[in-house]
Amino acid sequence: MAAIHSRFRITNGHRFRLKQIRPGDTAGLDSKDETASRLARGLESLRNQQEKLYAQGTWALLLIIQAMDAAGKDSTIEHVMSGVNPQGCQVSAFKAPSTEELAHDFLWRTTTRLPRRGQIGVFNRSYYEEVLVVRVHPELLTKQRLPSSLVSKNIWSERFEDINAFERHLRRSGVAILKFFLHVSKETQRERFLERIDTPAKNWKFALGDVRERAHWREYMAAYEDMIRHTATPDAPWWVVPADHKWFTRLVVAEAIADTMKNLGLHFPAIDAAQRKELAAARAALRREGS
Repeated sequence: MAAIHSRFRITNGHRFRLKQIRPGDTAGLDSKDETASRLARGLESLRNQQEKLYAQGTWALLLIIQAMDAAGKDSTIEHVMSGVNPQGCQVSAFKAPSTEELAHDFLWRTTTRLPRRGQIGVFNRSYYEEVLVVRVHPELLTKQRLPSSLVSKNIWSERFEDINAFERHLRRSGVAILKFFLHVSKETQRERFLERIDTPAKNWKFALGDVRERAHWREYMAAYEDMIRHTATPDAPWWVVPADHKWFTRLVVAEAIADTMKNLGLHFPAIDAAQRKELAAARAALRREGS
């Protein structure tokens, strides 16, 4: 069965428009039950590829997940990464920057959390917040204490340039980057917020500030579109994933990760003649113990 994730993959953002992808799209698939076996195969492939990634120890994988609140970032990470070896995976969630983080350049706090070779790193939000939340709320720039001469009308295009250069450097250093924007509709976000309020076990997830941000919905959508248009490249593509149906979101993300890892040419390290001799000696010693 052909992979469906490619229809949501953006490698050249110049002609991209957010309206091209509907938040409720399911690529003709009808239900969670219909895709359960397909998702299971994707997760199994991901687990197998992760074992090779870890054993080979040359590539690293960086997954960046951006979305509006209640789009399903946490649940997508939980389900898609549920079967991988935790020794080879690290999830980093980035919230409002600390005083120390604000004293550095905008890439600093995420750079310290990049995955090592052989590892998968997951960024729940990332340095892209600097061209999203900060762009919608430009007053936040004052907290970054930048020289006034650097805060011009070009600051967003300059940050796009910095991000592209940074991601190009990572790719050339053996870090494969996959970026996911979970594209949820405003109506579905409203329904999920109400569910958080009406379900006691989910009350802790709700924050009044999340509702206030809905007043800036159009500004956020414009910021996301511009971000993707300027930072989607062949080496660091964006997947704009419909997020109104969580089962479909998980399927697209899982297949995208698994297929990308397959294309890295991962394999278990080959052993040389000396190592084969050691294995033969170990096998003989162990068999003698059983005789």
